[in-house]
Amino acid sequence: YWTALKAFSLAKSLSTGNSKSFFLRQ
Repeated sequence: YWTALKAFSLAKSLSTGNSKSFFLRQ
């Protein structure tokens, strides 16, 4: 359950445009 929730929040953050900061952090 938590894994699905994490995946959902990750996809949500990516759709909001946080992917830039995500790639910068890596």
